[in-house]
Amino acid sequence: MSTSTRVRFYFLAVLATFLLAPSLAQAKPLFTFEDYFRGKTIAYGKFSAINGVKRSFRVDLNGIWDGKTLKLIEKFSYDDGLRETKIWYFTKTAEGHYTGRRDDVKGVARVRIRGKTARYGYRLYLDAENRKNLVRFRDKMVLKDDGTLVNTATVFKFGLPVGRVTVNFARARDAGKLKKP
Repeated sequence: MSTSTRVRFYFLAVLATFLLAPSLAQAKPLFTFEDYFRGKTIAYGKFSAINGVKRSFRVDLNGIWDGKTLKLIEKFSYDDGLRETKIWYFTKTAEGHYTGRRDDVKGVARVRIRGKTARYGYRLYLDAENRKNLVRFRDKMVLKDDGTLVNTATVFKFGLPVGRVTVNFARARDAGKLKKP
C-alpha cells in the first residue's frame, strides 16, 4: 500500500469516527424494560436454597407503560399449587436507569441497563405479610439474540449467599422459544 493510499485510508477512518460518534453516543440501549415487558410476557423459574429447598414456578406478566413508569403485574403459579400476584412499579429516571418498588421490597430496587444486560439489587421480605425474614437479591438479566431474557439472582442473608433464582422470560408471541430452567 502506497503512502498516499495509507494517508487517505487513515483520513477516511478518522472522518468516519467523527461522523459516527454523535449517533453512537445518542443510540438507545439495546434492551429497555418498557419495550421488553410492555404487554404479555411469560416466564418459568426455579429457586434453590442452600438448605435443599427447591421450588419451581410459572409467571404470567402484563406490563403497562405510561411514558414514565412500567406497571408490571406478575401472576405466579408455583409447583406446589400456591398462586400469588405481585406488582412492580419501575420508574425510568434516565436512559438505562430505573427505580423499582414492590410491596414486599424494603426501599427501592436500583436498575442499570447497559446494552443487553440489566443489573439491580433490592431487599425483600420473604414473609411479606409480617415484614419478616429480610434477604437481599442481586439480579442480572441478559437479553439473548433469540429474544428470550434470562434472569439469574443470588439471594443473600447476613451477607452470605443462601439461594439462587433462575427465571427465563419470553414475550407471549415468542413463548415457543421459552425453556424451563
